[in-house]
Amino acid sequence: MSVEERTALTGSKKMLALDGGGIRGVISLEVLQRIEDTLRTELARGPDFVLSDYFDYIAGTSTGAIIAAGLSLGWPVARLRTLYATKGQEMFDKAFLLNRFRFRYDSVRLTAMLQREFGAKTTLGSAQIRTLLLLVLRNATTDSPWPLTNNPHAKFNDPALANNNLNLPLWQLVRASTAAPVFFPPEVVSIGSREFIFVDGGLTMYNNPAFQLFLMSTLDAYRLRWKTGEDRLLLVSVGTGAAANANADLLPGDMNLLYNLSSVPSALMYAASTEQDLLCRVFGRCRHGSGLDLEVGNVSSGPGLLNPRLFSYVRYNADLSRNGLDAMGLATVEAAAAQRMDSIEHITDLQRIGCQLAEEVEPGHFAGFLAGK
Repeated sequence: MSVEERTALTGSKKMLALDGGGIRGVISLEVLQRIEDTLRTELARGPDFVLSDYFDYIAGTSTGAIIAAGLSLGWPVARLRTLYATKGQEMFDKAFLLNRFRFRYDSVRLTAMLQREFGAKTTLGSAQIRTLLLLVLRNATTDSPWPLTNNPHAKFNDPALANNNLNLPLWQLVRASTAAPVFFPPEVVSIGSREFIFVDGGLTMYNNPAFQLFLMSTLDAYRLRWKTGEDRLLLVSVGTGAAANANADLLPGDMNLLYNLSSVPSALMYAASTEQDLLCRVFGRCRHGSGLDLEVGNVSSGPGLLNPRLFSYVRYNADLSRNGLDAMGLATVEAAAAQRMDSIEHITDLQRIGCQLAEEVEPGHFAGFLAGK
């Protein structure tokens, strides 16, 4: 099915949103593998069936952008799992010592890997992309979030425009979405006659792009205008682990400049992801999702603000706190290591977390959205 065919207003639509979180994308991949296996069984499809055969619109931020791009190109999840397991060190290649006061990791090998895997000449508008695709970036030049899509009807995807976004290299947009300050240098992207500096999309409200994906699927301004309804839209959101860095022993004097530089970005990402999740549960019907906090729970029952709600919603995410890991039977996994976005040496533990989280995937989460594919 082509991207243009995906834009049709008829029939039910399935959307997939993938959080940012660095190497913790390994957790998401284990969940996605279980989803792929589950759909193959439920739809009686063979091993050639991939998630792009099911989902109409896939969104990703940062590491989620890498995964989303691969899935939209028709890759099986297994290819992405292998990529992360074998090339994780390449993604996090330490910068030269003189550069480390600016960023920890060099982007040369990451750039080469993205060009090799996605194709140096593959554009956002390429016919190789099988699904609608949303990548979240932050334009530091304009100080604004940039959610870019290959929707052929979008305002800035008009072929008559000199700065048509569909002509932008896919690998470079993915690289820009992963350019987390402190970790990686920014990415300079030429759009028309101008150059813009981009950094990680996780530094916007859309590190979890789920609710933004819903808006870009339904609002008139985004020119897709899919019909809402619990039986018409399914939104599946996969996280990289909730990593609130609670510290009962924290003292005011500990919160110095270095502490804030290392903790503030992750705190903002955690809060933004949680808010996106809450919005999805309020406006959508939550079929599955762990509790958000002690006050609101999982917001799965009750009328909410709307009844019926605007879409069906599923959220898979792991609690990476010490208590959360213990509850999953992962007492030997170090919480602090699991929470880091560059914890390359602990990929095996992250895979274990993902496998435990994947146990939550059930066929019933996709009920009503299993026909016609």
